[in-house]
Amino acid sequence: MSRIFGQIAQIGYVVRDIHASMDRWVQHGVGPWFYVDRVQTDYFRHRGVDSDLEMSVAVANSGELQIELIQQRNDAPSAYREFLDAGREGMQHVAYWTTDFPALYEKAIALGYRVVQEGSIGGERGRFAYLDTEHEPGTMIEISDVSGPKGQFFSYVRDVAAGWDGSDPIRGQL
Repeated sequence: MSRIFGQIAQIGYVVRDIHASMDRWVQHGVGPWFYVDRVQTDYFRHRGVDSDLEMSVAVANSGELQIELIQQRNDAPSAYREFLDAGREGMQHVAYWTTDFPALYEKAIALGYRVVQEGSIGGERGRFAYLDTEHEPGTMIEISDVSGPKGQFFSYVRDVAAGWDGSDPIRGQL
């Protein structure tokens, strides 16, 4: 538990082959995976500049912890591209979820965190921001607003995983 951000809700992995990664996680008994081939962001900025990021994302839960897989589909500027270009693949961030994103965002800024990338999925209550953590290279902090539809979707993913029998391990876009 972080006294600043709360409980870690998600571990994010940046991968080169999202389908192979989902398959490996399924072999470990984690699923089902909810896969979105091309995530539509309302906006996306990297280091303060708009970026045309294209990415595929898959999420599944292991208990209360969500696992996120991200495959960037183009060369647009992003923290994911920087991570891959540095020769890395795997765990890239831990995420904390909040229903009061503006307050947590302002608190992080006041504590000296710098925003590396930010955007929104599904409207104003779907904002997210990745914070620079230079002291832990390769492991960023993400804060994510779950007060809207994204939070409802994440709850659904958790609930489905709790009773998953191993069938239909990869599910398409909802």
